[in-house]
Amino acid sequence: MKTTLHNATFAALVILVAASCGIDNYEKPASRFSGRVTHNGQPIGVSGIDRQNFLQFWQDGYELRTEINCHLTQDGSYSAMLFDGDYKLVMNNNRGPWVNRPDTVAVAVNGNTVKNYEVTPYYMLSNIAYTVSGKTLSATVTIAEITAGRPVETLALMINKTAFVDNQSSGHLGDAGWTRQSDVAPGTRSLSLDLSGQTAKTLYARVGIKISGIDQWQFDPQVYEIKN
Repeated sequence: MKTTLHNATFAALVILVAASCGIDNYEKPASRFSGRVTHNGQPIGVSGIDRQNFLQFWQDGYELRTEINCHLTQDGSYSAMLFDGDYKLVMNNNRGPWVNRPDTVAVAVNGNTVKNYEVTPYYMLSNIAYTVSGKTLSATVTIAEITAGRPVETLALMINKTAFVDNQSSGHLGDAGWTRQSDVAPGTRSLSLDLSGQTAKTLYARVGIKISGIDQWQFDPQVYEIKN
C-alpha cells in the first residue's frame, strides 16, 4: 500500500513539474510598441503617479479576448511589449485632460513599432520657462484654448523632491510644494514660489492646469530640475 501511494505521489509530482515547465516555455511578447499622446504632434503632459491615464490594446481573433492596459508616463509617453499582429488601440473612457472622444486606432505591430495617439485637448501649454533667483522659483506659461466650454479652474506651479511632480506628489510637501491661481483666462501667465523652506539639494518643478469638470490634470510634458 505504501509503495502504491508513493508511486502515485511521484507520478503526480512529475505531471505538475511537466506542466510548470510547459508554462515557462510559452513564447513571450518580443515587440515593443511605443508612442506619445499628442495634439498635432505636440506631446501633452499628464500625472504619472496615480496611473489613471491609460490606453487599451485589443486583439481580435482569440478565444480569450481581453484588453491590455498601457499606462501613460508624465511626458505622455507609453510603451508595451506585444506579440506581432493587428491591434485596436483606444483611450479608456474619461481618462485624460482632453475631450472625451475615444477613437479606435488600428495598429499593425511587426517588430518594434512607434505610433502616437492623437487627442483633442481643451488647452495646450507652450512657451514654458522656469527661472530661479535666490530662493524664488518663477515660471511663465502660455495657455491656448483649443476647445471651448471648460474654463481653467486652477493654474499651479509645483515642486517635489523627486522627478515625479504632479498634484499628488507635490502635496507631500504641503502648501510649500504649491503656488496657484484660480479662474485663469487663456494667455501668458506667471507664477512664483518661495523655496526658502526647502532643504533638499535638488528639487523638480512643473506647471499644470486643472480644467473644470475634468479629474485629471494637464502638465508641462517636461520636468525642470532645480539645484537648491
